[in-house]
Amino acid sequence: QVQLVESGGGLVQAGGSLRLSCVASGRTFKNYVMGWFRQAPGKEREFVAAISLIVSTYYANSVKGRFTISRNNAENTVYLQMNSLKAEDTAVYYCAANSGLGYAAPGRYDYWGQGTQVTVSS
Repeated sequence: QVQLVESGGGLVQAGGSLRLSCVASGRTFKNYVMGWFRQAPGKEREFVAAISLIVSTYYANSVKGRFTISRNNAENTVYLQMNSLKAEDTAVYYCAANSGLGYAAPGRYDYWGQGTQVTVSS
C-alpha cells in the first residue's frame, strides 16, 4: 500500500506560481512512476505531468514550458512547480503512483492522493 498526501494548493493571480508537493508513504517510492492529474468542475480528470523511475518527464501540451515535475526519492516526494498560471489551470490537482507502464492514462495508476485545490484568478 502507498498513501499519498498532496499540499501546496491555494489561490493565486494569473501569471503567478505555485509549487505542489506530494509525500508518499512506504519504502518503495523509487519503484513508481509518479504523475500529476487535475480535474476541473464538470470535466474529466486529465493528465498534467509524470516522471519515470529514470527521471524522464512527460507533460500535457497545455502545461509544457510552464510546469516542471521533479522527484526526490530520498524524501519520498514528488513536486509540481507551476509557473505562469492561467485561469484555465484552476482545478483539483491529484498526485498518483503507477507501478507499471504508461504515464498518461489515469487507469494505469494504482494509488491516488486526496487532491489539493488550485484556483487561479484572472
